[in-house]
Amino acid sequence: MPKQVIVQPSLESFDIIDTPIPIPKAKEVIIRVAVAGSNPKDWKYPLWKNWPHNSGDDIAGIVYSVGKDVYEFKPGDRVAALHQAGKENGSYAEYSVAPDWTTFHIPQHVAFEEAVTIPTAALTAAIVLYVDMKIPAPWDVVGSAANNKTPILIYGVTSAVGAFAAKLARLSGLHPIIGIAGRASDYAQTLADYVVDYRQGEDSVVNCVEEILKKEGLGNKVSHVFDAISEGGTLETTLRFLDASAGIVSTVLPPELFARDKENFAYPPGVTAINSAVPRVHSTHKDFGYLWSRYLGRLLEECRLKAHPFEVVPGGLHGVVTGLQKLRDGKASAIKYVYRIEDTEDAPPISSSSTSSSKQSQAKPHPLATFPFPS
Repeated sequence: MPKQVIVQPSLESFDIIDTPIPIPKAKEVIIRVAVAGSNPKDWKYPLWKNWPHNSGDDIAGIVYSVGKDVYEFKPGDRVAALHQAGKENGSYAEYSVAPDWTTFHIPQHVAFEEAVTIPTAALTAAIVLYVDMKIPAPWDVVGSAANNKTPILIYGVTSAVGAFAAKLARLSGLHPIIGIAGRASDYAQTLADYVVDYRQGEDSVVNCVEEILKKEGLGNKVSHVFDAISEGGTLETTLRFLDASAGIVSTVLPPELFARDKENFAYPPGVTAINSAVPRVHSTHKDFGYLWSRYLGRLLEECRLKAHPFEVVPGGLHGVVTGLQKLRDGKASAIKYVYRIEDTEDAPPISSSSTSSSKQSQAKPHPLATFPFPS
């Protein structure tokens, strides 16, 4: 019977359980997972909520079956997808489920390992730039508009979401792109016009940013800030060079929970501050999720967007907790941890010619397989 991983809150243990192949609802795609990818929330949610569950959301693989209202995908298609966070049948499994509107075709020249780095990070970056910051989308940038100076600062530019924010900002003509990074400075140089090393200390970071802005003739404050870290003092640092009268800042974590002084931290009244969250593509922003998922496939096809660097963690499903522990311990630097499901002991090989089976397994699942996920 197919298997999936249940991540325990402690990250010191995990369960690999038998689970029947899911049966798709009307707008769902069942994917035979070739490669699953990890994100920081995959270890944080089980810990924060004391919630054992299959926390993976990034999927790349072969369509196994589709719901009755799905018309863009068929069994055998190569796809990547964003699983709906908090729902059952996440990506740490042999078979996973995704809504059709956050599923997209993978061009033949893009490997599953590359494709799986994209859904969560790129769609989060798109939410940040085009929903919350109201930046013109790449298809709206033409002629001289592409040369107008609109600076953006990305704290954590070599994180997956920070890197995709930089790549999309470039496509939208933003300049200069200022990236704050640390160990992965070489990679940061490929993403940003200027790179500032946060390891030099907060005062040095602020001084460097102000010098860059002065050099570019942009005063000494930044109008657009994306804090892709949002903890450990980054919220306070970005506040020092953010335009207090008309700036906009996006964070990936809520300041009221992750600021140093949680009770007293506040942005100035003139600042627009948004905690950007990708789950909106599965609720209030389904159309946005649909359009951008399709567009990501097109950008990949035309080689206008490249995947994030990745590291394959050995062991398939058995390696998931190892990867999550590395994320928790801060060992990831400009890489995504990914897992080849066929590397799991006894897992059958993945083939692009895979087709759906009309016979679903009827064996009784492990009790955690039907854990009451929140709606």
